[in-house]
Amino acid sequence: MRSIRTRVVAGAAALVTAAVVGVASGGVASAAPAGPARLVSETAGPGQRVDITVYSPSMDRTIPLQVLRPRDTSAPAPTLYLLNGAGGGEDSATWSAQTDVAAFFAGKQVNVVTPVEGAFSYYTDWAKPDPGLAKKTHSNGRNMWTTFLTKELPPVIDKAFRTTGTNALAGISMAGTSVLDMAIESPRLYQSIGAYSGCAMTSDPVGQNFVSLVVGLGNGDAENMWGPYGGPQWRQHDPYLNAAKLPRVPMYISSSTGLSGSYDTLANWRLHGNQATLANQQVVGGVIEAATDYCTHRLAERTTALGMNNIRYNFRPTGTHSWGYWQDDLHISWPMIAKSLGL
Repeated sequence: MRSIRTRVVAGAAALVTAAVVGVASGGVASAAPAGPARLVSETAGPGQRVDITVYSPSMDRTIPLQVLRPRDTSAPAPTLYLLNGAGGGEDSATWSAQTDVAAFFAGKQVNVVTPVEGAFSYYTDWAKPDPGLAKKTHSNGRNMWTTFLTKELPPVIDKAFRTTGTNALAGISMAGTSVLDMAIESPRLYQSIGAYSGCAMTSDPVGQNFVSLVVGLGNGDAENMWGPYGGPQWRQHDPYLNAAKLPRVPMYISSSTGLSGSYDTLANWRLHGNQATLANQQVVGGVIEAATDYCTHRLAERTTALGMNNIRYNFRPTGTHSWGYWQDDLHISWPMIAKSLGL
């Protein structure tokens, strides 16, 4: 345990920093009159993408999102909420930039909704506004992401895009933790869950150090998020401790050992042939993934002890904390998600 903790704290900053470099212009707070959550703007993007902004009363600002629409928009379709990692979609480390998500969903009868804000926030409701995070992400510092994603946003999406009202949720890395927490808080909202390379243990010392590291990269104070370290809110938002409260819906939860695998070579187009980037992915990405692998194995032990047979765990023998593996996770988990959505 101590060696894992030391390696995470010493090594994780470089990879997470690399993943979130470039956060500068995303998530700019927009002046919007108070009122209920509502669609503020809608702009056609490339292909089947629609770029929208939605006003959040709880955060008192408009939130930008991308929506991949089905090719046939004449018939209602279910919705997959697909979350980015630590950069919150405000940088280049996104589903749209790093994976084949647009092509993969082009022929599928589903709406795919992805926020492009929320960096370093853990997509949770914060106890207090955070001035450091506000400055870093150019927001007003109010973070009520669980309220927005589970209560305010779905009715807006359902109305704007005439959905079936059936939802699924998936996320990577930071959001791989968040989706489990949101499933616990809103157990009837999602018909399936995908958690890729997240750490479910947020209240033990290793988990707290890692959460603090990620939030700190955004100049935020994690105690503004869940209160004093070791306090009740940290335990409340720990999916490992609260595993018995996970809804009994189909889930896919994955992690790798951190050892170099098929995407940890210069043949990976995301690395642009850069040896230094590859070395960073192998070393620091390996350290982070090894830590998430530890968390995920412990969660598997706990859910097995609870008799929960609704979860498919995918423990890869090789692989780092990087996008090639998460694209694979999306492809592998999609049949489960699709079935849960009635597709």
